[in-house]
Amino acid sequence: MSVSKLVFPPLTHIGWGSLQQLLPEVEKYDVKNILVVTDPMLAQIGLADRVTAPLKENGYEVTLYTEVIPEPPLEVGEKLVSFTRDGGFEMVIGIGGGSALDLAKLAAVMAEHDGPAADYLNLSGTKHVEKKGLPKILIPTTAGTGSEVTNISVLSLKTTKDVVTHDNLLADVAIVDAELTVSVPPRVTAATGIDALTHAVEAYVSVNASPVSDGLALQAIRLIARSLRKAVEDGSDKQARIDMSQGSYIAGLAFFNAGVAGVHALAYPLGGQFHLAHGESNAVLLPYVMGYIRNSCPKRMADILNALGGNSSYLSEEEASYKCVEELERLVKDVGIPSTLAEFDIPESALESLTRDGAKQKRLLARSPLPLTENDIREIYSSAFKGKVTEPIM
Repeated sequence: MSVSKLVFPPLTHIGWGSLQQLLPEVEKYDVKNILVVTDPMLAQIGLADRVTAPLKENGYEVTLYTEVIPEPPLEVGEKLVSFTRDGGFEMVIGIGGGSALDLAKLAAVMAEHDGPAADYLNLSGTKHVEKKGLPKILIPTTAGTGSEVTNISVLSLKTTKDVVTHDNLLADVAIVDAELTVSVPPRVTAATGIDALTHAVEAYVSVNASPVSDGLALQAIRLIARSLRKAVEDGSDKQARIDMSQGSYIAGLAFFNAGVAGVHALAYPLGGQFHLAHGESNAVLLPYVMGYIRNSCPKRMADILNALGGNSSYLSEEEASYKCVEELERLVKDVGIPSTLAEFDIPESALESLTRDGAKQKRLLARSPLPLTENDIREIYSSAFKGKVTEPIM
């Protein structure tokens, strides 16, 4: 009988209005000098003020850091790490999408380590995270990345991505308030929502899946499938926003414990080489990867179909797995995300370099129920470029 290691963040407040728990949580720590990491847009629209204002009113020294960009390059992370080390901060709070949260985690932990963050990267680093770092509170404003519950900070390199990963990067407190997602525009809602769905789908078919991660993954798929279209169509739909926020959080727990695989492995080079948003990278690849590996996990594909709102009871497992891929294709299309690499202006000439970089993501590829060779990866990218789901030649 296999043994599963399950890890969850120490404390989470989740629900509409849960941001009110921020000040009481900060007051539990003996800190005065706080760094708040966010992106410039959230500062511009005043959303960051909902974090900084109550802290300042209660006597805390607060520095707002807004030099955050999507898919942050390693250099952006290094700059924030240096800023944090020099600032004498005692706590880091991240508010925003996955990029802001990943950078906040990185800054909090690296503040108590020596050397550049590059030394701690998974693929090329030579050092290991050892110290807990500064206390950190993470507050997502999108429903998608799951960064608030994972131990990973993703950084873009020249042509791909790498991560700093260790349980010390886990948030001390996560606050998941769906009210903060209402202002997210439709395209970002769609991309981050499919990102969350991908977390759940990949966690469910992962070779590291367990009964616990299975339950989380299927419930996340149910919540996202019933609410994503509504949230994209009407961002003020409170129940849709709540469902998406909860679904994203649960999907984060699922994939943190079971892992993601082929979709994410192939998405990383799209972000690295073409700066395609991570959610859109996952979305455009999801049907093609799942279609390619379908035959390695037909029963689980049938379960996913049911969680998506389909009905596998009158189908064979093979028929249900095909239907599952069709439902994933339909959902991506319905929320307005392009369905081929060509539609993202990615040239066919790039498929070889994408394949080369995708094959390097061995940490992710190891979790795929179908081992993906370099030839398999090349075929998946090709099918995503042409818009035709393909399968391995047996």
